[in-house]
Amino acid sequence: MNDQDPAVPTGDPNEPAPDLAARYGRGRTGTRQAAVRAGQDDPWDEADGVRPRPKLSVGARIAVALALAAGVAIAAWFTIVDTQRDPVSFVDVGFSVASPEKVEVTFDVSMPPGTEAVCTVTALARNFAEVGAVDVEVGPEEARTTRHVVTIATTELATTGLVDHCDLR
Repeated sequence: MNDQDPAVPTGDPNEPAPDLAARYGRGRTGTRQAAVRAGQDDPWDEADGVRPRPKLSVGARIAVALALAAGVAIAAWFTIVDTQRDPVSFVDVGFSVASPEKVEVTFDVSMPPGTEAVCTVTALARNFAEVGAVDVEVGPEEARTTRHVVTIATTELATTGLVDHCDLR
């Protein structure tokens, strides 16, 4: 019995190698490759069930455009309503533990120019217990976003400092 070496290619060396679908028995007759190899001019032979996707009609294109415009308008409306409901926002920038008795907190406040707000800044211990707090008056400012640095006196060593909340005056 003489088994062939699987590493040695078999077949006609002039014939192109089959694609993966044909190699594993999933190739269809009448595919684009088969049509091109056979010398046919029409690669979209309908015998294989593959046809070009039809274009959308003018009415369908208008409906898609209107749906997209309505989606953008609804997203903009939600953004405006959310901004009017809570016009003050804040971002914790960082903190620095200066000593066991004080911590420095840096934060940004965004609100409409000319308005005033009060922000409550807290210092927390390792077990998340509040060890210090201070209310900071912000504004009125000409810029929408302003940076603030506040020092909080603590009753014991703080491990973090952050803004709890900000409210309009």
